[in-house]
Amino acid sequence: MRILVFISCLAYPALSFGQSGPSTLNDLQALPPVVVTATRTELAAFDAPASISRISNEEIRGGHALVNISEALGGVPGLLARDRQNYAQDVQISVRGFGARSTFGIRGVRLYVDGIPATLPDGQGQISHVELGSVDHIEVLRGPFSALYGNSSGGVIQVFSEEGGGATRLGFDVATGSHGVLRVGAKASGTVGGVGFVVGASRFRTDGYRDHSAADRRLGNAKFTLHPDADSKLTLVVNSVALPEAQDPMGLSRAQFEANPRGVDPSALAYNTRKTVNQTQAGLIYERQLDAANSVQLMAYGGHRGAEQFQSIPKAAQAPATHPGGVIDLDRDYRGAEVRWTLKSALLDAPLTLVGGIAYDGLDEHRRGYQNFIGNTLGVVGALRRDENNTVSSLDEYLQAGWQLTPKFSLNAGVRHSRVAFKSTDHYISTGNPDDSGRTDYGATLPVVGAMYTLNSDVHLYATAGRGFETPTLNELAYRSGGQTGLNFGLQAATSNSVEAGVKARLGESLGELSVAAFETRTRHEIVTQTNTGGRTTYQNAGGTKRTGLELGWSANWLQDLKAQAVATLLTAKYTDAFLTCTATPCAAPNVRIPAGNRIPGIARGSLFASLGWLPATGWRGGVELRHLSGVPVNDANTDAAGSFTVAALHAGYNYSAAHWELSAFVRCDNLTDRKYAGSVIVNEGNSRFFEPAPGRTWLLGTSATMHF
Repeated sequence: MRILVFISCLAYPALSFGQSGPSTLNDLQALPPVVVTATRTELAAFDAPASISRISNEEIRGGHALVNISEALGGVPGLLARDRQNYAQDVQISVRGFGARSTFGIRGVRLYVDGIPATLPDGQGQISHVELGSVDHIEVLRGPFSALYGNSSGGVIQVFSEEGGGATRLGFDVATGSHGVLRVGAKASGTVGGVGFVVGASRFRTDGYRDHSAADRRLGNAKFTLHPDADSKLTLVVNSVALPEAQDPMGLSRAQFEANPRGVDPSALAYNTRKTVNQTQAGLIYERQLDAANSVQLMAYGGHRGAEQFQSIPKAAQAPATHPGGVIDLDRDYRGAEVRWTLKSALLDAPLTLVGGIAYDGLDEHRRGYQNFIGNTLGVVGALRRDENNTVSSLDEYLQAGWQLTPKFSLNAGVRHSRVAFKSTDHYISTGNPDDSGRTDYGATLPVVGAMYTLNSDVHLYATAGRGFETPTLNELAYRSGGQTGLNFGLQAATSNSVEAGVKARLGESLGELSVAAFETRTRHEIVTQTNTGGRTTYQNAGGTKRTGLELGWSANWLQDLKAQAVATLLTAKYTDAFLTCTATPCAAPNVRIPAGNRIPGIARGSLFASLGWLPATGWRGGVELRHLSGVPVNDANTDAAGSFTVAALHAGYNYSAAHWELSAFVRCDNLTDRKYAGSVIVNEGNSRFFEPAPGRTWLLGTSATMHF
């Protein structure tokens, strides 16, 4: 009730702003309508009964290196995307605190690229295969409605590539900057024989800000669209990523971070910690309008990802027969399919939209572990210590409805049933290491309900509530405490209940648009660290957690090309039950009590992003950005934290357009004041190497040329 009262109070000033007279500024321009599809039906974001943000092509490409998706996500309330300066690991992304504990990949947040899942059925996701030079826009869905995407959907991020059409265009771009950064990209688009196409590729290289952090990454993306007839559309998406080698500088302890943030722990050099990745996938989507009311969409995809990672686990720790070694070798084949039906009709003379579907996702993993030494030679593939085949499959059915009861009042509801099955077949059986084959499965029914009320054309109020769940990933199941072998099938799925209330308001031409959302999520069986020993982390279920927060987003256009944006997030995330854990290594049994009330690590209490830019389509352009993040605890015991920081960036450039050419150039400076801070943290790192330093002042210079044929 307090949340609703607070939101209502915010709405009344918006009413008066919306009715204000003409502005004193000339040529004021209202923001164009932003259309989103995250709720599975196309509608204006302003009319969606949920927290949804859309990042445009201009925001993605304007003055950025196009290397990490984190470059484009700074202006999304409730979302924290951190560039770890470590290309052996993925970008660290959390939404309303979900995903903050992940030390590898992205979990707790569902990822989609052109409608194809980038999150595997166990809830682990990767976003490294996105070629940002080919992206048209990104949508981020937060809050209870995210649960309608199933397992590990604390939030949903969807990336959409450009669609080809019209005359052929050929473009090239290059960006170079501090620490040996070099990105070269090329893109072709157009229509040939009725087939629209966009083909993009890029190569990125860096020496790295820190020692032992060089990387070489190659990306390719192709999207083809065909309209067999007036009522159907066929889309083929193919992409790949190759990471021949990315050095892993790992984290730093507090003392190491203070002494030399560009350094690495000696073990990283001794064992040459690094990672290689190769991934290729393809997806096919068929859409057909059956009649005026009914449409269907069929989607199928498949891919392969191989990864080899060398870790710094000491030789002595690998002596027991149960230890899986210091080299992880994964081969993963994945596939899936989805059938979706949409009905646009009426109920009691009021518009009604129904969306129903069935989704299947499958994963076959061959996991091998090797010692990371041969004799006294470190950092090489040694003796086999683990060999197993793991499979994960999920089958989900969902139905959701939107009913516009009156011109001012609408109801939205949905339900999704998810079942996720895990199976492991052990092939490494030796003295002291028995057959650890096994299986388990998880299931949940996830209801969501919401309502929106239109006070007037400029003020919308909404409230939603829903239930979500999050299974352990294969990486979290991979090890058991006490040196036991096999998967940790005793882990339970975490379940959560969320409520949200919000207001979306157009404040008038001079004041732009404002969105405010207040939310609370209570989780049971939160998955947390249990033990750290022999370079391996095991996980357990804690009791409960509570996340309470407030998000504000504001944007405006002045004088047509002067654009301003500000977003702020306040988030309190705490454990509501006490539990035991390990805080150091080696630790074979939990021995430290974490009291109720401790903060969940990896989550900041407050963040702020603001930008102001003069951004005409042609001519001189430039802007300034400001980002602030409060302190972030690094472990469950809250014994240390990454300090708060405020950093600023400047960019300037020039766009030129002629009959057949588009030319642009820009220069960018990040961390203007050369602030020393931790850009990200490794939550509950067993050796207390929590900190991943951000670079100091850096420069980036970019240019591009596009020719129209």
